[in-house]
This record gives sequence, C-alpha cells and structure tokens, in this order.
Amino acid sequence: MLKILVQNGQSVKAGQPLMYLDSRDVQKSLRDAQISLESAKLSMAKFIQPADGLSVLQSENSLIAAKESKDKTIDNLNQTYGDAYNSISNAFLNIPAIMTNLYDNIYSYKIGESERSVGSKQTNKDALLNTVSVISDVDKLNILKTNAENDYNSARVKYDTNFNNYKALTRFSEQSEISNLLNETIEDVKIISQAQKSEVNLYDAWIDSRTKQNQTIFSQVLSIKSQLSSDISQLNSIMSSLSSLQQSIKNYQSSIADSERTIEEKTQSLANLKAGPQTLDIQSQQLSLKQKEIALADTQEKLADYTVRAPFDGVVAKINVQKGDSLSSGSAAITMITNQQTVEISLNEVDVSKIKVGQKVNLTFDAIPDLNITGLVADVDSIGTVAQGVVTYNIKISLDTQDERVKSGMSVAASIITNIKQDVLRVPISAVKSNGGGQYLEMPTEDVAETSLDLNTGIILKNPTKQQIVETGLSNDTEIEIVSGLNEGDKIIIRTITSAATKTTTQATSLLQQVGGRAASGGTGGARNFGGAAGR
Repeated sequence: MLKILVQNGQSVKAGQPLMYLDSRDVQKSLRDAQISLESAKLSMAKFIQPADGLSVLQSENSLIAAKESKDKTIDNLNQTYGDAYNSISNAFLNIPAIMTNLYDNIYSYKIGESERSVGSKQTNKDALLNTVSVISDVDKLNILKTNAENDYNSARVKYDTNFNNYKALTRFSEQSEISNLLNETIEDVKIISQAQKSEVNLYDAWIDSRTKQNQTIFSQVLSIKSQLSSDISQLNSIMSSLSSLQQSIKNYQSSIADSERTIEEKTQSLANLKAGPQTLDIQSQQLSLKQKEIALADTQEKLADYTVRAPFDGVVAKINVQKGDSLSSGSAAITMITNQQTVEISLNEVDVSKIKVGQKVNLTFDAIPDLNITGLVADVDSIGTVAQGVVTYNIKISLDTQDERVKSGMSVAASIITNIKQDVLRVPISAVKSNGGGQYLEMPTEDVAETSLDLNTGIILKNPTKQQIVETGLSNDTEIEIVSGLNEGDKIIIRTITSAATKTTTQATSLLQQVGGRAASGGTGGARNFGGAAGR
C-alpha cells in the first residue's frame, strides 16, 4: 500500500479515491504498451502510404541489375563453350599420338630390334615375357600383359567413337552438342589414362624382376618408360583443362537459373510496389494494431485497479491498514457505511417466491417502539444459502426515511406488502375453515340481535350453524378476502367456545361478527411479517 487518502469519519462520494497501491510495475508495463502502440501506428501509416519515387527507382534499378547479371552470365557461358571447343580440339591434337604410343608399347618390335639377344621377330609384350627367368614373375607378367591389352582395346574403341564425333562437330554446333562431346572426351581420357596405368604396371613389373636377378635393363624399355611418363603428364593436363571447363559450364547454367528466379521475384516486387499494399496485408497490419490497442487498454484497466475507490456514497468507518502494509486478495482495507440506511432479512424458499423488487414494506424496531418506517424491496438474492438443510434468501430493503435512532445491527420486523386490492369484502382469517370440498364460513341459522355482536363473551345459539361455502382471495396475517359466497352485512361465527358440564351435557358459546362494508378508500393487501436487522 502506497498512500491513504482519507481518514476515519470522512464522508466520501462514490468513485472517490480512498488509497493508492504500489503500481510501479504496472506503470512500466503501461509505458511499454504505449510505445508498442505508437510503433504499430507508425508502421501502419508507413505501410498504407503509396510507394515513393525513390523506392520505385531503387526497385527498377535492382531489376535491371538482375537482368544485366543474367546477360553477363550468358556471355560467360557462351565464351566457356568456345573455350571448351578449343580445349577439345587441342586434346585431339595430342591424344592420337598418345594412342599410338600405347599401341607401340605393346605390339611394336622395338625392344627386339634394339636388343639382338631378344630377336627382332618378337612384339614388345612377348619380349617382356621371354626375357624373365623366374616362373612366378612370368605368371605375374602374363596377367599384367592381359590387363594392358584389354585396357588398350577398350581405350581404342572409345577413342575411335569419340574422335569420329569430334570430326563431325564444328565451332558453330549447338551448345548441347559441344557439352556432350566435352563429357564424352573426359570419359575417353579417363579410359586412356587407365590403359597407360596398366602398361606402366607391366613395364615396372618386368624391370623389378630383372633387377632382382641382376639382369640388364634394356635401354628401349627405359625409353618406353620415359615416353609413358611424358604421355601421362600430358593426358593429366588435358583432363584438368576439360574438367575445369565442364564445371564452369555447370556453374554458369546454375547462375542463369538463379538469375531467372531473381528477375521473376524482382519483377513481381516492382509490380506490387507500384500497385500498393494488398488488402490482406492491410488487414494483417490493422489486426496487429488492434492487438496493441487492446493490450494498452488491458494495462490501463489493470492500473486502475491499483486505486481503491469508494463503491458508494458513505462514511469511512474504519481504516484497517497503514502506509507500507502488504495487502492480500480478499482482505478489508477500509470499512465504509452507506448514507442510505438499509434493512436485511432472510426468507425461506416458499415466501421468497412472492417477493419482488419495488414492493412496499412497513418496518418496526424492537429498540424503538414508537418508530414505524416504510421502505421498498431493493434486492432479492438469486442464489440461496443452505444451512442445516434449510434454504434461505437474503432480501435487502431501502428505507424511505433516514432516522438517526436506527443503528446498524438493530433487530427489525418487516411486513412486506405483496399485493393490494381496493374495495374488497374481508373477514378475520380465523373464521375461514377448510374441508374436503373447499373453504367455508360458519353462519347462524337463527336471528341474532345486533346488540349481541359486540359482546366479547359471545352468545349461545339455540340452533345448529350452517356451513357457507366461500371463495377466498388475498390475505395477510389477520384478514382474508372473500371473493364470493358472502354478502356485506352477513353474520358469521369467528370463534366457538365449548365448555364441559359436570355431567354429559355440553354447552357451546359462539362469538359472532357482522361482515363489515366494503372499504371506500384504503383496502386489503397480501402482507407477510418477517424479522431482520438494520444496516447501512
């Protein structure tokens, strides 16, 4: 609790602040909500504004830059296809010689021709086998020779096919044809490279076998090995160049596809910018703004809860807290009493069904015998209270007159008028009796003098009484309305007293009353008397 604004005995008006609670956290939330709302308003104002010239120009320039980037990539791709054709051409200037060397390394007679001990009639592959003395090495060389022959034959078939395709190609062929030939040439180079490796394996095995036997290494073999090394280096260079061009083509094609998507996006973005915000986008912004407004209103409402206000006009009866105290939910910080005096009573479920707001009430007080005050039913509980199996409902009555003698907590008797009828025929409620056929009154069957009607001791009737069937209406605690079956001036028996004699004879004395005339003003009402307590 931060500050108390009133003191005991002070009169206050409904809604007047009574105390302030510590609201620093809520005030911070309120500032944040206000800033958030202002930010949302600025965003909304900016969003619905038409595109300015600078934004449109920037969007147009961005689209132009994307198109130029695509055009440049296309130029680079075209140049790369030209480079690819040149590299393929250069490859086929060198690959034929490499293929010839591969053939000669296996099938020529150069080893035998250069070494008289071998003989000039043997091919190189046979010369290698026949000049090894270790049987196991011969077997190994035989396998390597077969591998070299097979790999060469595969390379030859691939090379011949690819070379024929190359001869059919021109610099002006379609890019797809150049790309296909590039891919085929790379595959061709891979197969040729494998053939070179197989021949290297064959010659290395021969040299290894001869070296272990301390035999001479033919000079022609060394020359072939040197040529193989040179061809391998040259083929690797060709492979590197062709592979680089193949990757460049793929990269440029991918970049062109990306550029096309970028151009499409920027074209649509420019169109949207010129057209202005879409309806759904505006609605989304409006919804966001509305949410911020609701959040601010909720915070403001929460902040208002940190000011304790008087719920009604009245007087501060007691202050239950001090500055700095911590308050818990449901605790009473200030007790107030109203300026308007009220009475509260409890009714059972039968009686409460007859009570309505606005009905008139007569009130008497045990502590003030000479005081009789009128009032009105102000409130009827909708939900009853159950205690020991009995359901009761609280009724609140507002007093028409404010009397200083009436204090809170005094006992009070309330008579609630549930209905009123004017000019009705009424009799004491004790005179009406009931049987299986309905309600009736007892009436004398003989003449009774008028002077006998006011005797409190009653009179003795000689003849039996008769039962007069009647229809009743409204009633209160003492009287009841007779709707039909009785006329004004009729005599009725209101009470019968029977006294017993010393013997078997009995004697009855009846009290009679003449039915009075119909009221000219005033009337009768259905009224109920109840107890309760006064309050404010």
